[in-house]
Amino acid sequence: MPALHETEWNVRPPASACATCGRAFADGETILSRLEPDSETGHRRVDVCLRCADGANGPRVSAWRTVWRSPPAIVDPIQKETAESLLRRLIESRDERHLAAIFVLAVMLERKRILVERDVELLDNGQRRRIYEHRRTGDVFTILDPRLHLDDLERVQAEVARLLDGAPVEAGAAPSADPASP
Repeated sequence: MPALHETEWNVRPPASACATCGRAFADGETILSRLEPDSETGHRRVDVCLRCADGANGPRVSAWRTVWRSPPAIVDPIQKETAESLLRRLIESRDERHLAAIFVLAVMLERKRILVERDVELLDNGQRRRIYEHRRTGDVFTILDPRLHLDDLERVQAEVARLLDGAPVEAGAAPSADPASP
């Protein structure tokens, strides 16, 4: 299995203006978003208006149309853990042992219509990388599909429930092997 830092990206939210012409996007405007190779970070997000999209050629990892939304109002930071905030924390922890929990959280958020799957890439090693976009903020997440088996689901669901209940997420901390353990 490839290292987490090689396969999962937390890409910045959409720009507020076209990368080509510089015109500010209007709330509800359809734009083209692309993930392009970048020598520093491995990838970068580029957003362009549809007028400029026709002339936008070059190497890219993925591209999709999306609707640009004005940034949401600032929310009170003292809230109970949600599936979305847990997903973000697990990705930031960069701990490979949380790959299954990250995948399950992404699927949960997709079913709640918070995330939209935009693309699926088949990697050289046969694994799949799923690209999700947050419907409201436009943030992009790439999630490695761990190909869970039915007998893995109970353990992963227990891990996700434990983390949602406030168990600490620490880099290098292995998830509990026994779903009943604290």
